[in-house]
Amino acid sequence: MKIKMMHGAGGEAMDELIRELILNTFHLKSMGKVSLDDLDDGASVTLGAHELVFTIDGHTVKPLFFPGGDIGRLAVSGTVNDLAVMGARPLALAVSLIIEDGFDGDDLKKILKSMDLTSQEVPVAIITGDTKVVEDKISVFVITAGIGKAERIIRDSGVKEGDAILINGGIGEHGFAIMSVREGIEFETPLKSDVAPVYSLIRDVASAIGWENIHAMKDPTRGGLSEALNEMATKSGVEIKIWEDKVPIEEAVRAAAEMLGISPFSVANEGKVVMSVDKEFAEDALEAMRKNPLGRKAAIIGTASKEYVGKVIVETEIGGRRFLERPLGDPVPRVC
Repeated sequence: MKIKMMHGAGGEAMDELIRELILNTFHLKSMGKVSLDDLDDGASVTLGAHELVFTIDGHTVKPLFFPGGDIGRLAVSGTVNDLAVMGARPLALAVSLIIEDGFDGDDLKKILKSMDLTSQEVPVAIITGDTKVVEDKISVFVITAGIGKAERIIRDSGVKEGDAILINGGIGEHGFAIMSVREGIEFETPLKSDVAPVYSLIRDVASAIGWENIHAMKDPTRGGLSEALNEMATKSGVEIKIWEDKVPIEEAVRAAAEMLGISPFSVANEGKVVMSVDKEFAEDALEAMRKNPLGRKAAIIGTASKEYVGKVIVETEIGGRRFLERPLGDPVPRVC
């Protein structure tokens, strides 16, 4: 196998790389209830009566500064969100910086300041790190690892028949915002990334309906909503049906998608969570989301059943139905 850009972009190609090379090579893959084999947003470590969630993420985005954020905010948010969607309260982060020779110190300071401000939003402490300077023309890579204490371990494989599927706002905003900058495309309504740490929103929902009534969560990053829903459906052994007209999409995203011929369903998000909850608590969960600044445009977008197990079905506005397939990879490379 030759490693290509698509192998790091989410979707089927990355899944193939992970399963064929990585999982088959490592043998000791578990220290808690969630292991590397589970391919969740993180894994867990059992420590006495506590279950700690551990995750790590590498961030490479072009450009480093984009509408709505930068690589620093992205790095902290991405790792915090991986902990949060597994039901964990973020406790601490570690940061590794790989910087090219000659990189501008003022830009590095901006990135670090952004990381500091984002960590204060959560709040979560950045407590250790590592720095390397290299000759290769890589600009800067930011690698963040995080650890959190599980309030209740929530897996992306926990969707149950009858569950309601929610999302806290519009899809595709991060990927299209970055693409618009790269391509120099301007829209009547400027595109802005949604990048943000979503722990406060998840905590608010859990406070409203109880952790036990949140059955599964996923942050739809690389591969977008399509990849996230397909992973949840496949791992949970359910069909997920979504109503196309209920999925929130900003007009600027619709315009960009139409112009570029790219579905917003397969474009990365960095401040969204897809949540599967007990149907009896769906409206309460929605209300809690909408009270949080990160969930003002939240919506109930679908339901889970056992009709087409492992598949995601889109029901169109005119009553048609189609499968929402997993993308081969994210159509916008180097976005996270």
